[in-house]
Amino acid sequence: MDLQTKYAELLKLAASSVKNLNVTTENEVLRVSGSASESVKNQLWAIYEKIDPEMRANDLVLTIDVVEGAEEIYEIKPGDSLSKIAGKYPEMTWQKIYEANKDTIKDPNVIYPGKKIRIPV
Repeated sequence: MDLQTKYAELLKLAASSVKNLNVTTENEVLRVSGSASESVKNQLWAIYEKIDPEMRANDLVLTIDVVEGAEEIYEIKPGDSLSKIAGKYPEMTWQKIYEANKDTIKDPNVIYPGKKIRIPV
C-alpha cells in the first residue's frame, strides 16, 4: 500500500484544515507540514495513532505548528446543535460559536445540516 493511501484519512483532514500545507514523500517517508489550531493538530495525531498504534512504521513525519487565534470550519450534521458542537472542543460554548457566526446564523436554535460554520479555537 502506498503512503498516500495508507494515510488518506489524515491527508483529507489536513487538506481541509491545515494552512500552508506541504505534503512530500522522500525515501519512503511521508512528510506533512503546515500550521493549524491545537484541536486540528490533536485530531491529526489521533488519526496517526489509529493507523499506526505503536508508531513503529517510521513512515510519517508530521510537523504542524500551532496557530493562536485560528478557526476551524465545521460542517453541521443532522442532529447537531450549537451546544453539541461546542462539546467537541475544549472550553468552547455555544455562545462563542454563535458570536463567530452571527453573519450567517440568525437564530442559534435553528441550524441546518450541510451548512459550514466557523469554530474559533
